Amino acid sequence: MRKLFFLLTVFVVSIAPYAQAVVYLDLDANEVDQNYTTSHDFMEMYRASNPNGAAIMIYPGGAYAWKSMDYEGRLFADFYNELGITVFVVSYALPYGNSNVPLNCVERAMRGIKTHAEEYSVNPDKIGVMGSSAGGHLASTHATHFSIDTRPAFQVLLYPVITMDASLTHAESRANIIGTNPSEDDIALFSNELRVREDSPMAYIIVSQDDIVVPVENSLRYYKSLLDNNVPAELHVVPTGGHGWGSGETFTYHEYFINTLRTWLQEKVLPVIGE
Repeated sequence: MRKLFFLLTVFVVSIAPYAQAVVYLDLDANEVDQNYTTSHDFMEMYRASNPNGAAIMIYPGGAYAWKSMDYEGRLFADFYNELGITVFVVSYALPYGNSNVPLNCVERAMRGIKTHAEEYSVNPDKIGVMGSSAGGHLASTHATHFSIDTRPAFQVLLYPVITMDASLTHAESRANIIGTNPSEDDIALFSNELRVREDSPMAYIIVSQDDIVVPVENSLRYYKSLLDNNVPAELHVVPTGGHGWGSGETFTYHEYFINTLRTWLQEKVLPVIGE
């Protein structure tokens, strides 16, 4: 087993449409060279100025073929930091024919964060996950398939892919994660509405009713399964917006989304973290 060495260098992102101090880390939570490539598996840490111990790992969407790192990742950092939550935007490994790679990748990332929790001012038991679209499938996979040491404390899902049911899923995401001719076992294994556990983390879910890319039924099924397993969950279905609005302020219900998520975090998540 190779030794882990820790060294932090903080610098400012110049390519993003904002100026935010960020630390680039590999998935064992060690520093990586700032001349990284987008094909490299890494994560970016955005520190809260007044951390309360909570953290969130963000998994951007992209149909398991690419990752929307800005719109569904980095641009949420300020929102969470203002609440004292440290953010890790994860550029996870894509499956390329191996269904288990993305989950293995983010579990390794969580273990890396926990290894350095004290340096990051993070409580290792208070790390949540967030995902949009296919990233929402990965986040819900993490929330239902986790190992004993990688359970998320909470989950935030935006218009998530949940099921692998061919009549309801997003076809491209399905093909990329379980292949074009999957077995019934793989379909069931990665249909996360079937995999909710009684110890799955509390959830905030939001989706647009008119989403024709990932049907709202994905979120409805997952929400029902959470309730059936006595997992606290909050589902918001807004009338319009389609798919992929992420952090965009042009989304008609952007303020509603941000306000309800903030309230949920303040009332349901952060008080528990403070215990």
